[in-house]
Amino acid sequence: MILSGKEIVKHLGKEIIIEPFHPERVNPNSYNLSLHNELMVYDHNELDMAKPNPASTIYIPKSGYVLQPNKLYLGRTNEYTRTDGYIPMLEGRSSVGRLGVFIHVTAGFGDVGFAGYWTLEIFCVQPIRIYPNVEICQIYYHDIDGEYDTYKHGKYQNNTGIQPSMLWKDFEKMK
Repeated sequence: MILSGKEIVKHLGKEIIIEPFHPERVNPNSYNLSLHNELMVYDHNELDMAKPNPASTIYIPKSGYVLQPNKLYLGRTNEYTRTDGYIPMLEGRSSVGRLGVFIHVTAGFGDVGFAGYWTLEIFCVQPIRIYPNVEICQIYYHDIDGEYDTYKHGKYQNNTGIQPSMLWKDFEKMK
């Protein structure tokens, strides 16, 4: 089951942490998260899964920044979230999607116990001006059935900023 907005609010400060929290962003079954003023782009056109890929930071001014098609931008939420006992999921807002902006290319699924800021994999189909602090995506929560292990440590746990891919660490384990 997906938690209703009222259930999300009931569990705030206990199993669900959203900081900062704005009551007006609660939806019938989700909560809107906003875009931080930083983006990250990879420095090279060809990426390598087995190695760290250098990236640069772009700051989004209040006047906005124009995203270009066929380029991956990594962003992050302004909000820190932590979840215990529920599966956090991230989706783009429909109003943003209707402008041809994808907020997570493939990774909108969180783990029970995830704590940190959400890295957004932003891609657009045509040039579009984006702005810092816009409510860009929504988080919602699934119940989990049965025994589970809480995600306590991993490549992206307890992050403090935009997280580029760390898939290369998996290759180190294979050596």
